[in-house]
Amino acid sequence: MAASAPLIALKDARLGFGGRPLFEGLDLTLARGERAALVGRNGSGKSTLLKVLAGLVELDRGGRSLQSGLQVGYLPQTPDLPAEQTLADYVADGLPQDDPARRALAEAALERLSLNGAAKLGTLSGGEGRRAALARALVTAPDLLLLDEPTNHLDLPTIAWLEGELTRFRGALLVISHDRTFLARLSNRTLWLDRGKAHSLDKGFAHFEAWAEELRAAEARELNRLGKTIEREEHWLHRGVTARRKRNMGRLARLKELRASRASLLKAQPGQVEMAAAQAGSSGKLVIEAEHLRKSYPQPDGAERHRDGDRTILRDFSTRILRGDRIGIVGRNGAGKTTLVQLLLGLLEPDDGHLRHGTNLEIAIFDQRRESLDPEKTLWQTLAPDGGDSLMVGERQRHVVAYLRDFLFEESQAKQPVKALSGGEANRLLLARLLARPSNLLVLDEPTNDLDMDTLDLLEEVLSDYQGTLLLVSHDRDFLDRLCTSVILMDGAGGAMEYPGGFSDAVRQAGGLPDARKDSQTTTKSLKAKPAPRAKTSSGGKLSYKEQRELDGLPPRIAELEAEIGQLQTRLADTSLYSRDPEGFRHASEALAAATDRLTGAEERWLELEHKREELAAGTE
Repeated sequence: MAASAPLIALKDARLGFGGRPLFEGLDLTLARGERAALVGRNGSGKSTLLKVLAGLVELDRGGRSLQSGLQVGYLPQTPDLPAEQTLADYVADGLPQDDPARRALAEAALERLSLNGAAKLGTLSGGEGRRAALARALVTAPDLLLLDEPTNHLDLPTIAWLEGELTRFRGALLVISHDRTFLARLSNRTLWLDRGKAHSLDKGFAHFEAWAEELRAAEARELNRLGKTIEREEHWLHRGVTARRKRNMGRLARLKELRASRASLLKAQPGQVEMAAAQAGSSGKLVIEAEHLRKSYPQPDGAERHRDGDRTILRDFSTRILRGDRIGIVGRNGAGKTTLVQLLLGLLEPDDGHLRHGTNLEIAIFDQRRESLDPEKTLWQTLAPDGGDSLMVGERQRHVVAYLRDFLFEESQAKQPVKALSGGEANRLLLARLLARPSNLLVLDEPTNDLDMDTLDLLEEVLSDYQGTLLLVSHDRDFLDRLCTSVILMDGAGGAMEYPGGFSDAVRQAGGLPDARKDSQTTTKSLKAKPAPRAKTSSGGKLSYKEQRELDGLPPRIAELEAEIGQLQTRLADTSLYSRDPEGFRHASEALAAATDRLTGAEERWLELEHKREELAAGTE
């Protein structure tokens, strides 16, 4: 890793809020050039650790040291935004008052994140508020950047842009995210916060699964060793050796210590979410058939008018969805994904076209906005709204508390109001209620937001075993790659095209990720970058023949690398691969890391050539 002195360090850090500490004896350093992924289960203390590093939470014990004059940028999960301040003022306030470019930089940051600088912060949705806070964190150009779930509520074009920004970032970065693809492409170090201890790996997240498997195996061996030692000691005790004799008291004390150590290890084993989807009887073979669907909305006053006077959300879209299909729907925010789902479900009338549903459909819908959750009701009332202490999960009756435990809720939380839950807990509650209902058509709108990776893995397994049909709206590329049989790409200008395979397959076939905005993220320069000098050329403001050929060849090369990465990630997702073929696992992990590096290089070269092409073209105008 980086040989330079740490920008920030924690030494023997301990923090708890009563009861068992979140972490103790924790040592951590971050140096310039390190891009560290911080992983761990929900509730393990990741967000709190970021607050400690940001200087917002004091340690119970231990020290925090940082270089003099260190500029820290911090993005919390839930930003506290002044309601009456405009976005432009909020972002600009993150920059020095004497910076003459502060307003322009703030506006550029907001534009890239599709935000209106004149809007008041109090009028924003939760997702828009997070993007405003992200714009402020990025535009300050800090030495240390701490990001807590930065990709939540961002669309894929913006996520790809953010990856480029952070890859070019030359400070130290610590990021929490459930987006595996984002972490694999970005990180060069991994920190694992697990049951109060921090483990460090001087490699990126692409190597995490193999490393975690090794640590778990070592822990299992230690647990087994302790068990055998205890067995021997108990055998000695049961043979009738008296414990009253002084020389045997030490051995008895040792046996108690061994039992306590083993109990501690067993207790420390992480809990596991238990999920299973209740399934209704089979639907007909045809689930949904759509022919030439079209939908437009009138433009609001003052907005730019289209030629037909309306904004076209969907234009001439047809599909045929059969029982067992798993359809992903992808597009930037505002592209019309939710509208398409509502059209397909018959909840919204198309302007033109025809829709037909199959027989025996039982539909269950996951709503990312959580509007179906009453914040004043308890978790118990949410799962058993008609009273009583049980609910039906498919054809099986379950006690409410036992079913909540399946989703990692404590018994004490059963009588708490929904409004007391974190984002991840609210999503788990929604999933608990949704999966209890018999269905043969599941509609999931951004189900992965705020879920930890273990819960994501289990949700993926549940959906893989689900015998019905799935409609999945998501920005999680890894999740889409693992689950989908086809993907619908929406360009935000009414175009929607379905491609067989997962997300990477769809993007490769489409020749790139569609984005109707003129200032696509792949052509955007870094927020802090100064305009490059225009190259003098005799080619009339064009790239050389060799450079143009290289530029033309990069998009298909990027698509090939993305497909290769998707295949390797799918292979490494096989939980039995490491025990079955350790050498193959190692080769696949190394290949994934190498392919990720090549993809980063190809994307940066594309940006460089595209930027040069734009500058040359501008010089001839």
